[in-house]
Amino acid sequence: MLKASCVLKGTGDVAGVVRFQQQENNEVTVKGTITGLTDGLHGFHIHAFGDNTNGCISVGPHFNPHDKTHGAPSDEERHVGDLGNIRSSNGKAEFEIKDKRISLKGPLSVIGRTVVVHENEDDLGKGGNEESLVTGNAGRRLACGVIGFSQ
Repeated sequence: MLKASCVLKGTGDVAGVVRFQQQENNEVTVKGTITGLTDGLHGFHIHAFGDNTNGCISVGPHFNPHDKTHGAPSDEERHVGDLGNIRSSNGKAEFEIKDKRISLKGPLSVIGRTVVVHENEDDLGKGGNEESLVTGNAGRRLACGVIGFSQ
């Protein structure tokens, strides 16, 4: 079983830890806790680069090796890095996501890429404008962290 983790740091008090575990059937479980968020839904994505030299800005676009448009995790047409939304209540989001598109090995590996939590809800590509098909209109990047292997 492969495992990875990332530590999120960002603007203000937004911070957290996200853990990844790849099962034998290749499904990846993503579990995390992020604090310092406003209550409600926040876009949650894996971005292309592990470059944090300019904060969360330098991590590039969503991880999208198949050149698809943005979508929901359950959509056929989606970026590999599109993991939908997480919900914060009382300033804290605790979540578990299961996904078969991301991987901790091979060409779809997310190792060395960056997790980003966004300010706004991800409209899952259904917003009716061009930006929706690129970012889900999820707004600015509140916190990010590079994904690395763990024990």
